[in-house]
Amino acid sequence: MSGTLEGRVAVITGGASGMGKATVHRFLDEGASVVVGDLNVEAGEAMVAEAGDQAARLRFQKTDVSVEQDVASLVSMASEAFGGLDIMFNNAGIGGAFGPITDIELADWERTFSVLVSSVFLGTKYAARVLIDQGRGGSIINTASIAGQNAGAGPQAYSAAKASVINLSKTTAIELAPHQIRVNAICPGMIYTPLMHGNDDRDIEAADEFIASSQPWPRRGEGNDIAGAALWLAGDDSEFFTGQSMTVDGGLTTAGTRTFGNLRNTRNLHRMTGIAYGSTGERADVRRLEE
Repeated sequence: MSGTLEGRVAVITGGASGMGKATVHRFLDEGASVVVGDLNVEAGEAMVAEAGDQAARLRFQKTDVSVEQDVASLVSMASEAFGGLDIMFNNAGIGGAFGPITDIELADWERTFSVLVSSVFLGTKYAARVLIDQGRGGSIINTASIAGQNAGAGPQAYSAAKASVINLSKTTAIELAPHQIRVNAICPGMIYTPLMHGNDDRDIEAADEFIASSQPWPRRGEGNDIAGAALWLAGDDSEFFTGQSMTVDGGLTTAGTRTFGNLRNTRNLHRMTGIAYGSTGERADVRRLEE
């Protein structure tokens, strides 16, 4: 029996960890060939080495999604390695700038938007060129966040950037619809990834406790929950679904989204400023503010 994505080609950014990695495995299991872009070379190469029989349908390339040539090269790899492109998943992200609005550095703010928003623009730009030329349609999926829907689920820069991703998904969906190219955003809630818990056992425990007390669904979100949503958006069953924001949050937004500042690893950020890079392998830049 053929998989849902048998014979199709996908590009996934931020695919070496978390939600992206879960989606890579799900797409491979469903028959797709996958090109992964990530800044974390060690994690990306390890994923390919562990792919076993599926390694023939998997490629990795170091990619800074804020650099135009990196994204262009990544999309080109799909055609070069597998003969075309059907799915673009703009998923790469960082925690980004944080701290009081009076103390955030402009460079940190701009870097956040470069990674979270410009990357989506670049991925959409180069994927759309290929998809239009092929003439058979396709699916562009962008990772946004519940932080982009309401205040209280993330710091200022992250929330504003994710709101931009939601809007960009809508505007490009209108533009690309005549070419039968769907564009949608996934808005994850509290998903158990290194970006959320920082690989700190204390943060993991605190996150579990907080989720249990604030989220209606009785378990934490996992990368596979987002992979399942991405699979549906990538496949034929979502052919009439475009320009939408799919919220995958275990009912968290229904119950209320005041999460940022309540988790242990975000509780004291009003006393600090800087920028967090998540699972990219880059060290966070944290500066403590004077009391």
